[in-house]
Amino acid sequence: MLSTTQLNTMLTLQDGMNRKVNPQWLSANYAYLRAAMIESVEGIEHHGWKWWKAQHKDLPQLQMELVDIWHFALSSIIIQFEGDIVQSSSTIAQQLASNTSSVTFDGKDYDFTRLDILDNLQLMAGLCAANRFDVPLFIKIVEQADMNANELYRQYVGKNVLNFFRQDNGYKEGSYLKLWNGREDNEHLVEVLNALDIALPDYSDQVYQGLQQRYPSN
Repeated sequence: MLSTTQLNTMLTLQDGMNRKVNPQWLSANYAYLRAAMIESVEGIEHHGWKWWKAQHKDLPQLQMELVDIWHFALSSIIIQFEGDIVQSSSTIAQQLASNTSSVTFDGKDYDFTRLDILDNLQLMAGLCAANRFDVPLFIKIVEQADMNANELYRQYVGKNVLNFFRQDNGYKEGSYLKLWNGREDNEHLVEVLNALDIALPDYSDQVYQGLQQRYPSN
């Protein structure tokens, strides 16, 4: 289960990134759950669902879609509580501790612990289309995609910090270098993440510093 420290870190990072994009993001009426719906459908595509042709499940891409969904879900939750990070974190923690195993959608109860990942992704897409998000359902899908809470945290922080790092180093202006010593920044990020303990209280800061140490200085 995600810890209080992990939830607070992710929510703070999400708020910070959103403010970097638009300082008034809380009142901008961005359709975050619409975006989560689209990512859910893309997750279905990465898993493969077509019975009339051979398909290969792309698990890393599916996991990446789930990390993206979590970005949008956190944004939606923060808006729900008018920017209050503590209340947002407390509400997510309560939902996770509730051990809820079902959701009601369109008048029907769905026990998502008994559904496969494709059915659960479809259920999540439907809920998002109805402007709803269910945290326990999402975490169940994360588990079905061979991730645990710590891996979700690790990948989320990594992607969020990399986005910050890119912006701080000229991404918008076009001066950012995506290739460092012949390797993409994503590859450097993986090595930085693998070298750090996610239990560090300043984990996200350490990830940023690790990227900064590797980035060409001139």
